[in-house]
Amino acid sequence: MSMPWPLPDDNWLAGTGDQPEPDSGDLRIEALVAQRLSIDWTTRRQQISVSVQNRVVILSGLVSGTDARQVAGELAWDVPGVVDVCNTLRPRNPRRGRR
Repeated sequence: MSMPWPLPDDNWLAGTGDQPEPDSGDLRIEALVAQRLSIDWTTRRQQISVSVQNRVVILSGLVSGTDARQVAGELAWDVPGVVDVCNTLRPRNPRRGRR
């Protein structure tokens, strides 16, 4: 017995409901947040990933310090349509206690 191998253009998983289609509003918010982060002087050269689910912005990655983390969160909040921001950005060199 042989099983047919699906071709790349065959969308045989469509309709199974395994993965929801991205909301166009979420894609718009993601693009606007990424654009603002790339324009701002504080955040433009940072390693920030942006994702959006149900109008909630999720920021992840590494930044130079707490100022860049705070500015990134504020820029995300300023985008129209955002209902919440999950800021999981971490500073590259966290301050360590002095001896």
